[in-house]
Amino acid sequence: MPRPPSEASLLGIEELAGRRGDRLLFSGLSATAGPGEALRVSGPNGSGKTTALRILCGLLTPEAGRIRWRGRVVSESANDPGWRRELAFVGHREAIKDTLTPLENLRFARALRGAEGRIRPEEALERVGLGGELGTLVRELSAGQRRRGALARLLLDGSGLWVLDEPAAALDRDGAALVESLCAEHAAGGGAVVFTSHQPLDLAPVREIPLGHG
Repeated sequence: MPRPPSEASLLGIEELAGRRGDRLLFSGLSATAGPGEALRVSGPNGSGKTTALRILCGLLTPEAGRIRWRGRVVSESANDPGWRRELAFVGHREAIKDTLTPLENLRFARALRGAEGRIRPEEALERVGLGGELGTLVRELSAGQRRRGALARLLLDGSGLWVLDEPAAALDRDGAALVESLCAEHAAGGGAVVFTSHQPLDLAPVREIPLGHG
């Protein structure tokens, strides 16, 4: 069960509510994630899993409640470049440009974040199995390769919070194992992960955030 927010946690979710149109999807959502922990947002289709993740990332405004990161209310720091560098989001759609190569996409993403990064884009792509596709246009890649290209963004810098919407979508078992490995390394480095996944992923320790059936 979700724990009440704690000042010692990296992430605090406090009485969050989310709406889509005129429908309230969930309310009263509270949870925390400390260093090395993962939260899995679960629930049936239409329960608001993606909405919850997008609220966490500041892409949607909550109906009620608030989110804290390192004790600070996120809405107060949403435009702070430091906060933006603390957050890495991979959505259900890859959000990479078809007319660029994977390498060009990563260089563009790094420039937008305004950080040099821990490793070079070439190294990140090698790590996710795209070392041989640096010059291939994204539109020529398979769905699984596109997903790996999106995951490579996670490696660019030292983001403390990873928010992942179906990170193993379109991936085979080896790809899912890659997701598990990346998240395990992130957790070992003191980061936190919030994710949704229809596929079983071995991310320990994980706590569930169940959304309603309405």
